[in-house]
Amino acid sequence: MSASSHASANRPPPFQVDPDIRTAWTPPSAIYHDPAYFAHQKDTVFARSWHLVGDVRDLKTTGSVKPFTLLEGCLDEPLFLIRDEDQTLHCLSNVCTHRGNILVEGEGHLPGTSIQCRYHGRRFGMDGCFLSMSGFEEAESFPSPEDDLPVAELETWGPFVFCALDPAMPFDDWIAPVRERVDWMALEALQFDAAGSHDYLVDANWALYCENYLEGLHIPFVHRNTLGGTLDRDAYTTTPFEYASLQLGVGISGEHTFDLPGDHPDAGTDVAAYYFWLFPNLMLNFYPWGLSVNIVRPLGPTRTKVSFRYFVADETKREEGAGAGLDRVELEDEEIVEQVQRGVGSRLYDRGRYSPSGEVGTHHFHRLLASFMFGDAPPQTT
Repeated sequence: MSASSHASANRPPPFQVDPDIRTAWTPPSAIYHDPAYFAHQKDTVFARSWHLVGDVRDLKTTGSVKPFTLLEGCLDEPLFLIRDEDQTLHCLSNVCTHRGNILVEGEGHLPGTSIQCRYHGRRFGMDGCFLSMSGFEEAESFPSPEDDLPVAELETWGPFVFCALDPAMPFDDWIAPVRERVDWMALEALQFDAAGSHDYLVDANWALYCENYLEGLHIPFVHRNTLGGTLDRDAYTTTPFEYASLQLGVGISGEHTFDLPGDHPDAGTDVAAYYFWLFPNLMLNFYPWGLSVNIVRPLGPTRTKVSFRYFVADETKREEGAGAGLDRVELEDEEIVEQVQRGVGSRLYDRGRYSPSGEVGTHHFHRLLASFMFGDAPPQTT
C-alpha cells in the first residue's frame, strides 16, 4: 500500500535543523498551526511510519476479526485485523475493491470462512484474495490483483500488533532499542487495564506534545511535586537512536526500581523508568509495575488526542515511584503544552534554541521530522 498516490499537492516551505545542537535553531513556529504543514505530514510522516494497533490476544482463533481506523482524524484509513485458517494474522484494507463499501463493521468472528460485502456480494478470503462476485461473467481480464484487498504491513512484538501503510523503515530497526532493554521482561504477563486507561483531548499540535515528552528539562518546574520527587535529575540521560530515543529515569534512594539481569546494559543502575519514544507518535513507558503506552493521535493542526493505555504485570507496585500518579502528570503536561500552543502562534515568535544538555531528544525529533517531510534519509545519530 503506497502513500505516494495521496501526496500533498501544496508542499509547504521546507525547513532544516542543524545537526549540531549547539548552533541549531528549532523549526519555524508555522509547523504547529499551519494546515499546509499538517496536511503534508499525513503522507510524509504518518503514512510512512509504524503504528500500534492492537493486542494479539484479542484475535486468538480462526475468523477472529477486528476493524479499526488507522489514526482517526489524521490518516482515517479503514483497516481490519483477521486471523486465517492457518492462524496467520493479516492487516487488510477494509474497503471493498468493487465500489468502496466498508466490509467489516464489527469486532468478533466471521460467520463463515470468507468476507462478503453486503453491498453487492463480492467475496474475499481471509487473506484478502478475491474469491467471487456475480455479474462479472463477461468482464475481461477479471479478476486481477487489483481486485484483491490491499495489504498493510504487519508485525508483532510481545502481545502487541503494529501496522504501516508504506513504512520508510524496517520494523526491526524501529523497535530494536526497545528490544535491547526490555525483552528480558515477561511481556506476556502484561494485562490490559481498561478501567485505568483514558483518552485526553489536548488543544495543541501533536509535535508540541512529543517535544514535551522528549526532554526532562521541564520536570523540576512542571512536575515538581510528582516526577520531580522520584527521579535523580543529575542521572537523567537521553540517548537517541535511528528512529527512537530513550530517556533513562534513575530513581532517588529508596524508590522502586527494576531488578535487572546481570548481563543487562543498565545492570548496576537504579532504573525507575524507561521512557521510550518511537518516531513519530508512540511512547512506551516501562515501570516496575508494567507498561504505560501513550499514542499521540493528531486531529488537526492544533488539536490532539492522547490515548493512555495501561498494561499491568504487578499491581502491588502500581502506586509507587516514578510510575505512580500518571494521570496527574498528564494533566500537568497538558496545561503547559496548551500554553505553549498559544505562544507559538504569536507574530513575535518564530524559532528558539536548544539546550545542548537538556533537549537532545527534542533536537533529534526535529531532525527526523525535517528529514521525513523534506529529505531522503533519516539523520545519523552519534
